[in-house]
Amino acid sequence: MGLRRRMAASYVLVTAAAVLVVEAALLGVFVPSLLGDSDLRNRLQSLATQDAKILSLTISKISSDNPKLGIPSLLFLAQREAGPLVSLQGTRLDNQGIQIVSAKGTSPDKPIEVLADPDGRIVASSAVDAYPPGGVLDVPVVSGGGQGKARTGNVMWWVHPVLISHSSGGKPYEIAGYVYAEAPADYTGSTGAADALTPLIAPGALVLALVVPVGLIFGLLSTRRLISRVRRLADVTGAVAQGDFRPRVAVTGGDEVGQLEESFNRMTERLESALDAERAAGQAEARQAERARIARELHDSISQDLFSLSLLAAGMRRAAPDRLRRESEAMESTATRAMREMQALLLELRPVALEDAGLVPAIEELCRAYTSRLGLPVHTRLDEVPLPPPAEHAVLRLVQEALSNAIKHADPASVEVRLSRSPDGVRVEIQDDGAGFDPSEAGHGMGLRLMRERVEELGGGFDLRTGPGQGTTVVAVLRELA
Repeated sequence: MGLRRRMAASYVLVTAAAVLVVEAALLGVFVPSLLGDSDLRNRLQSLATQDAKILSLTISKISSDNPKLGIPSLLFLAQREAGPLVSLQGTRLDNQGIQIVSAKGTSPDKPIEVLADPDGRIVASSAVDAYPPGGVLDVPVVSGGGQGKARTGNVMWWVHPVLISHSSGGKPYEIAGYVYAEAPADYTGSTGAADALTPLIAPGALVLALVVPVGLIFGLLSTRRLISRVRRLADVTGAVAQGDFRPRVAVTGGDEVGQLEESFNRMTERLESALDAERAAGQAEARQAERARIARELHDSISQDLFSLSLLAAGMRRAAPDRLRRESEAMESTATRAMREMQALLLELRPVALEDAGLVPAIEELCRAYTSRLGLPVHTRLDEVPLPPPAEHAVLRLVQEALSNAIKHADPASVEVRLSRSPDGVRVEIQDDGAGFDPSEAGHGMGLRLMRERVEELGGGFDLRTGPGQGTTVVAVLRELA
């Protein structure tokens, strides 16, 4: 379960990281503007300036059309024509001067805004309880802002003039009044920055709360099949580590794990083949060692006894009377023949390094050994031929068996060994000029049958041509390496 838990945790962490990145991006875009809106001084300045400009444009138009009107009348007409200002919806002027028609109390979600004449006398107010019309503002009526004690407590304010523009000569403009805006120093607006951020933060927090269980469940379910595949692979790996190369993993897909399963199967097949080859090599080495041991025993014991017997028979032949001379010669001849057969048997048991030297050099070495040790001329005509390793081994053993049989039974003057290609495959011939024999006679069947079986097991053909006094020819044809 360790891997499943780690993968599920990775799903949760990745999803949570994605949510946090999105939240950070949104906050990075909107927080500056929210913080800007929460700057109280800027908000008051913007409010006072906007309403003062609207009144300035309206009162300038009225003054140009009616240049004889006074300031109070101009303020009255300008407010009536411009419409009730947002912050001054609680008051308006009549045609006789200042009069409160439908006063409203201070709205908790708006700053207080006051319209005053050039002397600071209140003309209209959005908070008539604190700033009734006819009263006088407590702050200097000059353009600008400040912070301090006022009628409503510790406040921050801003004052902006209302101007009358004159197109005729004289002053280019005249101050007709002031727009005063105030708010408590700790005022943050209708919602505040924290409330404004809530719609951005709340969905992210909800998603984060859902990420942990949903990501955990999704991670466990989505990795279930993958973990089972890895577990099967781990089980088979454990069996291989214990030395059992037979189990295989079912390849369940074409992804990376499937490629790993396929590669693991190929690896175990190669390991099994290598182990089988090592076992076969060990068995072959053991057989060669046993053959060498037997050859040493035969050479050190029986060969020496046969040599001593041959010497004794020769001495008896020379010292024996005429009536025992024939028996002594027969004994000497038998001992000599047994020694030759023993030497042929030792050569047959002698290991030949086929793997290191190759087929042709191995046959040449074998033939030279028969020539040098037994005095039998063995002539060779050998071509390089492509054969698989089992066929090369069979050819070498065939030549060895044929030469041994010739020494033991045919007493030839010479032997010829030929290796060449033919239309049917690779042709091997061992021909001697010895006594020959009748194949149907007992005593020759076992060796010939083993030679024939060795060739036919490899799908080749075997032929024997011989007769009494005609010598012997052994022919084998094997398939070439594809």
